[in-house]
Amino acid sequence: MNPGTPSVLRAINDRAALELLLEHGPLSRTRLGELTGLSKPTASQLLSRLAGAGLVMTSGSSRGGPGPRAQLYAVNPGAAYVGALDVTPASIVAAVADITGRVVGEFELRTPRRAGPDAVARVVEALEGATAAARLERSVLTHVAIGTPGAFDPGTRRLRYASHLPGWHDPDLLDRLATALGVPFDVENDVNLAAHAELRTGAARGVDTFVLLWAEDGLGAAIVIDGRIHGGATGGAGEIGFLPLPGTPPVRGVRRGNAGGFQELAGGPQVLALARSHGLRAGSPAAAVRAAIDCPGAGDAVLATLAERFALGIAAVVAVLDPALVVLSGAVLSAGGDRLLGLITDELESLAAARPRLELSAVTARPVLTGALQTALDAARDRVFDTVTSTRQEWRAP
Repeated sequence: MNPGTPSVLRAINDRAALELLLEHGPLSRTRLGELTGLSKPTASQLLSRLAGAGLVMTSGSSRGGPGPRAQLYAVNPGAAYVGALDVTPASIVAAVADITGRVVGEFELRTPRRAGPDAVARVVEALEGATAAARLERSVLTHVAIGTPGAFDPGTRRLRYASHLPGWHDPDLLDRLATALGVPFDVENDVNLAAHAELRTGAARGVDTFVLLWAEDGLGAAIVIDGRIHGGATGGAGEIGFLPLPGTPPVRGVRRGNAGGFQELAGGPQVLALARSHGLRAGSPAAAVRAAIDCPGAGDAVLATLAERFALGIAAVVAVLDPALVVLSGAVLSAGGDRLLGLITDELESLAAARPRLELSAVTARPVLTGALQTALDAARDRVFDTVTSTRQEWRAP
């Protein structure tokens, strides 16, 4: 396929038109021509070609204005479907979306109490639950994206930094998943997927270099450099729970304990312990922060201490990466809202030479699942919208 040939130029125009239809919704032939710069005859040929390929469908007619109503065109939702999963120790939440991004089915599979559940079987069960909810067969999926704690080491292809995720440490897990799923798939760190969601539709939209700090029971970070997630040599970039920090004793054998200085300073158990020490009781770290917000006096002391601890970790990250933005995400930081954000910002100003903008996450509803869906949609659209040929390297069962 040579650049500049008619087939390549058509493919470029086709993809541009499809992206515009996704962004703007149904468009008339005339409006599509205006947005793409194509002549009316060329726009008509393009739409006929895409309709013939099953990628575009008619979608009613325009309203208002003088003259006859114009036929509207839209991306055919049924052109492809994708699956996404958010895997945690407690459950797997699965969702299916059509090629436009509309979620058509969801399913939650709780983790049984028995030890060592089979990860592959559970992934398949969760996907089948979501496709059944959408009244589809699992075989219609074009791509699947899976978010997990930790990360798969590119060298060993084994999950690291997530000893608390039962059933996911089989050395042959990725090959077994490929065989069971039968379609291309990605497995990505959960916090990285949350950052992908922020980059595409959230607080980091239009920002090329930023860090997302995630705080729930555990701590994590996603690093985005020049618009791309930086995973590191072993997939461990952003595992800041291991970060040694002043004010905490050195933690030896962090691989065995799955924690380090920052986790011991601001992890979920430490948030609960801090709240209890000031007379505040709560069932979760996020609930403890909400209780502090609602309790002047003791709550103010809790929030001030948390701000110091989070600012200390952020300052260490900023000294190395100098990001333009730090997005505060996860249940604990979201629970603190603007109040905790302001306190952390004030603390950081005295700790860090560089002063990035701090913002709360704008993707608060299932950020990991949202990022996984967007990842799967990106891959599926690259494949399905390529009207000439696909050059993607797809991961399939051998």
